[in-house]
Amino acid sequence: MERKAFIRNIAEVDWLEFPGHFGGALSKPLVHPDNCGSQQLDYRISAYQPKAHVQLHTHKLQEQVYHVLDGEGLMVIDGQRSVVRKHDVIFLPPGVSHSITNNGLNDLVFIVVSGPVKDE
Repeated sequence: MERKAFIRNIAEVDWLEFPGHFGGALSKPLVHPDNCGSQQLDYRISAYQPKAHVQLHTHKLQEQVYHVLDGEGLMVIDGQRSVVRKHDVIFLPPGVSHSITNNGLNDLVFIVVSGPVKDE
């Protein structure tokens, strides 16, 4: 895909449930190789319904930043369980096992930025 600059409204991007995400763990890939040819960044907004989660996993190369915008959930990082809520920012270097679950009463909404795009 050709890489080019763009302005896109969030409403133009479909909600998707990516592999390893369950129970209404939805994301909108706002900047992603499939929609703009990005090579270094994967930028998405996620909205997890109560009880939705991503399975425990580890990235080989990718760094990730989660920025919680609304709601609260439970994040597991290398076996440590922590409640995360609005305004929390989480940094995950490569090689760290992690998962996130919406254990709250309302949707858990957060931004996830990953780089590089491919974890190979």
